[in-house]
Amino acid sequence: MKRLIFLVFTIAFSTAIFAQQSGPAISWENTVHDFGTFKEEDGLQKAKFEFVNTGNEPLYITNVKASCGCTATEYSKEPVQPGGKGYVIAAYNPANRPGKFNKSITVTTNEFQPTSVLRITGDVTPKAVQE
Repeated sequence: MKRLIFLVFTIAFSTAIFAQQSGPAISWENTVHDFGTFKEEDGLQKAKFEFVNTGNEPLYITNVKASCGCTATEYSKEPVQPGGKGYVIAAYNPANRPGKFNKSITVTTNEFQPTSVLRITGDVTPKAVQE
């Protein structure tokens, strides 16, 4: 009898765990990129954020939105299969924007918790004034 109860409990527990893990799941390698200090004349700075779909169904990125017009994005357009890798690239334009910056990129997917926030930071040294 004890074995039967233990077996039923084990099956119920296993089923609950597997039910929670179904669907796509995004696992970011990092969510913040610090460009450090760089010169305004160095131009466009790019950061690549990579992720793995650790779920058991295809992962779709449905939207990527930067917090301001100074940051452009590109990302994996094709479904990312279970175990597969994808990316989001954030490109920051420092032209006429000297000083520290801290920008966010909101990524929306078909995951259970659909929103991820990535962040880029840095400090832009202004161009030297020409006389």
